[in-house]
Amino acid sequence: MSEVKFSKQHEWIKLDGDIATIGITQHASEMLGDIVFVELPEKGSSVAKDGVAGVVESTKAASDVYTPVSGEVIENNQSIVDDPAKINSDPENQAWFFKLKIKDKNEIETLMNKEEYHKFAKESSN
Repeated sequence: MSEVKFSKQHEWIKLDGDIATIGITQHASEMLGDIVFVELPEKGSSVAKDGVAGVVESTKAASDVYTPVSGEVIENNQSIVDDPAKINSDPENQAWFFKLKIKDKNEIETLMNKEEYHKFAKESSN
């Protein structure tokens, strides 16, 4: 069964064995507004926990996309590059950003579950 965790930078991560699918949260998508551009990490590149792995731009702002865990990028979601608006309509499902082969599963322990994240997001909005 896959497990979903959340980072303080408003990314979600869905685990399936040692593969992690990563995207931005509904909260992040709502804060950004209409997304018009996304840049993703290249397949085969290595990313470090809390490192910048991409960029998302909206009509309001540009924001870095961080990776909640370290690993090697094995796939990126070209469909959101072609149509960035998908991120606004389905940020926590079909509009994932990239997939990683996880380097250190212990890094997952530092992330929040859904309830903890919703409390964090609510508090950080105030």
